[in-house]
Amino acid sequence: MKKIRILSRNFEMIMGIIGSVIGIFSGSFLIFLKSVGPAHTPFLGFIAILASVLGLASTYYVNKNPDMAGIGFVIATMFVIVGSDYINVISAVFLLAAGVSALFRK
Repeated sequence: MKKIRILSRNFEMIMGIIGSVIGIFSGSFLIFLKSVGPAHTPFLGFIAILASVLGLASTYYVNKNPDMAGIGFVIATMFVIVGSDYINVISAVFLLAAGVSALFRK
C-alpha cells in the first residue's frame, strides 16, 4: 500500500492571517487620518480593508483549493498596495508570501 503525503498549509494560513490583520488595522488608520486632516482619502482605506478581507477569505480556502487561495492572496496584495501609500507595505509582503507559497508549493 502506498503512503499518501499530506502537505501542511499552515505557513500560508499564518502569513495570510497576519497580513490581513495588519492590512485591516492600517486601512482603519488611513480612515482615521482623514478625520484628523487632509492626508489621505478614506476611499483608499476602504480598498485596503476590503483587500484584507479578501486575504482572510483566501486563508479559509488554502486547504481546500490552494491555487484559488494563492490567486486571492495575489489579488489582495495588489489592492492593498494600491489602497495605501507606504503604511501597508508590510501587509502586502505577508500576503504576497502567502500567495506565492500557495501557488508554487506542491
